[in-house]
Amino acid sequence: MPHNEQAKSSAAPHSTLCESNPVTNNDILRSIRYMLDLSDIKVAEIAKLADSDVDIDKDAVQRFLKNEDDAEYLNCPDRALACFLDGLIIHRRGRDETLPPRPPERRVSNNLALKKLRVAFELKDVDMHAIFAEAGFPLSKPELSALFRQPGHKHYRACGDQILRNFLKGLTARLRDSN
Repeated sequence: MPHNEQAKSSAAPHSTLCESNPVTNNDILRSIRYMLDLSDIKVAEIAKLADSDVDIDKDAVQRFLKNEDDAEYLNCPDRALACFLDGLIIHRRGRDETLPPRPPERRVSNNLALKKLRVAFELKDVDMHAIFAEAGFPLSKPELSALFRQPGHKHYRACGDQILRNFLKGLTARLRDSN
């Protein structure tokens, strides 16, 4: 059963994640930065862990984090977010030297962002259910597993903005409350 897309939630008090706007790469980056209390320089360093050639520095990160109505605002490209998410996995779990580096994805969907965050934070199904429940947005086991299936699979489900918002909100609450 689909959840109401108009439910109110936010990932962080200063976040622009709003129930009526689609989740942007900038919103995801902003939410993770707040969640982990990362400096702008650290965000750029993490992205470069995945690809040292990625064009992200402190100034770019600051522009990604500005409000959309700011004249200096810059859209965070999919490649930059993919590098940041891959770098976050390396930062939190270490680099697997037995595998060749993966090229960054060309398109970052909500499903892919959710999957990479799950890997970075080493979350099991039980953890995922708890995070969604903490956010006031419980998912059933079939609903959750459908989010991690390959597109084209008969039980695949696209991760909607509300699902990603609530996951970010729940994960932020879990991580910031534990510090």
